[in-house]
Amino acid sequence: MAFSGILNVLIMKISLLQQMYKDVLVGIPLAKESHHYTSLLNLCVEQSPERDESCNRMHLPSTNGGIRSHQDTDMSDAVVPATDDISNSFANMNSSFSHREVMLLQLTLIKMMVAKAESQEIEFNMRQKYCEIFVLLLKEAKIDSKLICLLGSYDQLLSHMASECLASLVYFQLKEENTLNVTWLTFSLKTLSGFPVNTQVAECLWTLTTIIKDILKDKVLPKAGILKKLLAPLDAVLEGFYNSILFHHFDSHHYTSPYSEAANNVISFIDLLEALLASRIELELPLRCQRVLFLKVSYVLNLISSSIHYLIKKTFIMLLKKCVLYKSREVAKSGSLFLQNPSLYEDMLALSNAVLQVVNLTWLNRIPLSEKASYFGGSEAAPGDDTQGGSDQTVLRALSLVVLKALEFKFQNSTTEAQFKEGFQSSMSQLLLFWRSHLKSSPQPHPVVHHCEWLSLIFIEQDDDMWEAAKALLLIYLKFDRLRHDAADDLSQKEEETWNFLTHASGYNPHCIFLFFLEKIAFDSTVLLDFLISSETCFLEYLVRYLKLLRKDWHQFVDVCNRFDTKHGTSQSISSVKPPHREKQICMTDESLQNACCEPEPQTLISLASSHNYLVFTTEQGDNEVAESNQSNSLICTDSTSLLGSLQSLVNYDSSEDSELESDGKECLVNTKQVPLNNEGETRIRETGCSYTGDKWNTLKSEVLPLKQKGSNTSSCLTCMASSDNIIPLRIMLYKSTKCLEELQKAISRLQRRNLFPYNPSALLKLLSYIEKISKNVNPQ
Repeated sequence: MAFSGILNVLIMKISLLQQMYKDVLVGIPLAKESHHYTSLLNLCVEQSPERDESCNRMHLPSTNGGIRSHQDTDMSDAVVPATDDISNSFANMNSSFSHREVMLLQLTLIKMMVAKAESQEIEFNMRQKYCEIFVLLLKEAKIDSKLICLLGSYDQLLSHMASECLASLVYFQLKEENTLNVTWLTFSLKTLSGFPVNTQVAECLWTLTTIIKDILKDKVLPKAGILKKLLAPLDAVLEGFYNSILFHHFDSHHYTSPYSEAANNVISFIDLLEALLASRIELELPLRCQRVLFLKVSYVLNLISSSIHYLIKKTFIMLLKKCVLYKSREVAKSGSLFLQNPSLYEDMLALSNAVLQVVNLTWLNRIPLSEKASYFGGSEAAPGDDTQGGSDQTVLRALSLVVLKALEFKFQNSTTEAQFKEGFQSSMSQLLLFWRSHLKSSPQPHPVVHHCEWLSLIFIEQDDDMWEAAKALLLIYLKFDRLRHDAADDLSQKEEETWNFLTHASGYNPHCIFLFFLEKIAFDSTVLLDFLISSETCFLEYLVRYLKLLRKDWHQFVDVCNRFDTKHGTSQSISSVKPPHREKQICMTDESLQNACCEPEPQTLISLASSHNYLVFTTEQGDNEVAESNQSNSLICTDSTSLLGSLQSLVNYDSSEDSELESDGKECLVNTKQVPLNNEGETRIRETGCSYTGDKWNTLKSEVLPLKQKGSNTSSCLTCMASSDNIIPLRIMLYKSTKCLEELQKAISRLQRRNLFPYNPSALLKLLSYIEKISKNVNPQ
């Protein structure tokens, strides 16, 4: 009889809760008094007289008939289904399971009602009714204490739902009453300060993280005051907890599994650190707990190189990536706030110094990147899947970006050239070695031998990270160049040659990086347009800075383009070119090209490398390999479309009346023809570079290059061109790159005329027009 009575009460309660759920869901006003609904939502949780940290791991009520309370009287008048009609549904259900279902329904209702009470779309009377119920639950039913007990439940679903509800109610009190829940605060202080003696901290961390996220999502609430009221009492305890949980023996077996309690605590803390980082921008003077990750990042760096589980390492690495990108987000939101915020400057400098210090100590080499890909539903590939092993590219990109942004920040604040050189080249050498060791398979048809190419290879699949990395290296280049000119008013040719070598050897020459990227996208201007329209990348900032550099550094750009044409086609790069053996300079006959080309060629990089002892990766190729090659077209111009395949653009101009035809199936062809000049055996080679199938593309102006035959067999003119040391570079790369920028300018202008461009591109168009004007003088159509 006792069990039957308990079952009837549960059935009645579930029925009333289900009806209440339906009313709240569809927005029907709650007609009864608030005490009735409070009694329905009140949790039946047994608590020991002296509650410990976990409330003795919450127990469900016993089945001795003692669960009845004052709320049962409120249910006595309600009309519920007959027990006989639904008893079969509960025939196999024990009382403990029934209580679990009731509590889950109660927790769901509380969370739903809090969300409704905060919504401005709900009528004021209904929101006021919900608020009255919450006040009664907190003041009379002490539901916050019961939710804290539920956090320690062995039932993970109950524990999670309790955490969500507790966070909602604490946030509700902060928002509506401007008070911090004392019960929750006491519990949090006791739990966090008791670590590591008390190891059950994950649930406490979940709750605090959820509260912070709820505050940040609120579009109306003045966040600064609420965040300070929430975090100020916890500030010192959170910093102490940071020291305790990260300054730990992570080589212990407790951290080798992601499912252990210890690993769960660390992952929960990472989520909290991420929320604290996101909340920092809301406070003019951040609290210590919001700065501790920057100031004591060495704890995190040591943990990443430990034997802790790879999942935890990866999560920390992604958090570091958000830290180095935090400056960009804050500046974007607050304008020049970064310059006015000394704490942010101090924090970014501390993080950058710590990262670069460990990088120079071969820290990167101690981080094994998992070669197992993650699959939906597990970590193993299905039988028969043809998957290529390799490093975790997501982590590889994140680590690379952390190092590059640290370099950017540290050396943006350098004041002398010597101070700049002191650490930059060492850190970049470590990063280049790291890239080379982990990029096992390359989509390139030729070996990667040029350091500037690594950037596009590493980041090509993540465009937002790629442009952050490219911008970082561009800023470093500009800073270094400015320091050079500040140190000496008039730099010698030797110093300029050395400077050019260093930019290539360390992989941060901006012209080289930009041209390698254009190759990867097959010189498709619509890809650049997509980046400009998107708000998810910093490509606009990068492009404006680069075009300003290009405007004043055009001769260097032309030189790099020439080297692409002469060296890239023979599977050699700028850093692997052999010293020339010519005695005089031979110029192109076209007068428009003389000014750009008729300059003494600077000392090659290999000879400079030997004198400066810098690390340069090269791929050697014998002369016989070049001479015997029959792939004549590839010696002059590689088809960029084979690198990436056809790319689909986000912008389609098919419906525009004045749109230009997009070029599909572009081909880079070099047609050669021997034309006898005189009886002395001289031969001229007429070449037409970069022919395209699109009607709107014009071929390069034919150029005539004199070649003097000295008894050698000229049956293959291309072989002769490839092996000759006195051939002036074809202007294929210069043409294709400037043509790409020209098409980009036209596309932006079309969109601007129709008011379809998302912002005013006048400054950008002005720069592109200037570049077009320069290119026309050097590369006439």
